Amino acid sequence: MNEKAIDLKGVWVHYDATLVLKDIHLAIDQNILLGIIGPNGAGKTTLLKIILGLIEPEQGDVRVLGRYPKEARRWVGYVPQRGLIDHDFPINVWDVVLMGRLARHRLFSGYTAEDKASTREALEKVNLLELKDRQIGELSEGERQRVFIARALVNDSKLLLLDEPTASVDQRVQSGLYELLAKLKKEHTIVLISHDIGVISAYVDKIACLNVQLYFHDTKEVSKEDLEAVYGCPFDLIGHGLPHRVVHKH
Repeated sequence: MNEKAIDLKGVWVHYDATLVLKDIHLAIDQNILLGIIGPNGAGKTTLLKIILGLIEPEQGDVRVLGRYPKEARRWVGYVPQRGLIDHDFPINVWDVVLMGRLARHRLFSGYTAEDKASTREALEKVNLLELKDRQIGELSEGERQRVFIARALVNDSKLLLLDEPTASVDQRVQSGLYELLAKLKKEHTIVLISHDIGVISAYVDKIACLNVQLYFHDTKEVSKEDLEAVYGCPFDLIGHGLPHRVVHKH
């Protein structure tokens, strides 16, 4: 498939009387790592649900891998924001990832050799095959995130959508996850939501800013003006080394 990974044109969404997304235009090629930043309540998760086909826009056109979102869903992997986990639930890493193949089966049908091969491959991609028999509750937060990424990849996904995947891990683990994503983009297009522009700018190919409206210039450079528009307060950008820049008081 040589189509755009994502192609949104003039997308509008309201929740009751509240405007959530306004005239969104976004087109990205395949095998790109795109970071989307913006404040809480900016519409970032809604945008991912539009791409997944879970929400239909009131206006606009949405294509994913050249198809309508519901038609493309089999090639899209999704890792939502971290939820609560029962650390005592007796399920291991292998079974968590293998369950990602359930959508391909009829009710009560068994797993196939292909399912198991795909599970092994997905765990190898995230460097966790050696932990396949470990109970999910025994893993660190960073390891669990890798498991959920593997589950999103297990259906031969071409597009991977990640909603705040590093929100609950420390800086060292964050860097490891971003380095993993940078490797995965060789075979997958990745859209990553984050609040931390300072970290993601070192790893992503392109950055978009979202707060109801989308500011995207098909580059990883983000202007001071875009950040001020998105976050609603004065910004200055700090560069390390000499000469350096200092944030103005505001």
